[in-house]
Amino acid sequence: MSPFELDPRLAADSIFVADGPLSQLRLMDDERFPWLVLVPRVAGTDELIDLDDDSRQLLLAEIRHAGNLLRACAPCDKLNIGALGNIVRQLHVHVVARTDSDAAWPGPVWGAGSRERYQPQTRERRLDRLKSELQAGFWRPA
Repeated sequence: MSPFELDPRLAADSIFVADGPLSQLRLMDDERFPWLVLVPRVAGTDELIDLDDDSRQLLLAEIRHAGNLLRACAPCDKLNIGALGNIVRQLHVHVVARTDSDAAWPGPVWGAGSRERYQPQTRERRLDRLKSELQAGFWRPA
């Protein structure tokens, strides 16, 4: 089996935060929404059902940790969790903190207006806050 490689579109659209037991934790580069992406480091995996039972359980634990991380860093009314893969086939899971006053509410964040990439200082502050809230022993920050 070939080694894990991050899809170039995910690499271009997100910023590495930390490694979990199974997945890379990445910050989506859109300042409008607190938005994390989990990308399992399993080569050739497109669907959740492609993971073995242990990996699926581990991914669910990572989703829970990512959701709690977002709640600690960006209070929200609702967490959206999705794994569509229609454009980027590589298995990845979006965890988005939503408020009823955000730019896309109540619709999905995908395709809602134009992305606003983080300005360097804002990006560094967001990354520092996320890393300060990471659960020790679970995530390995960059």
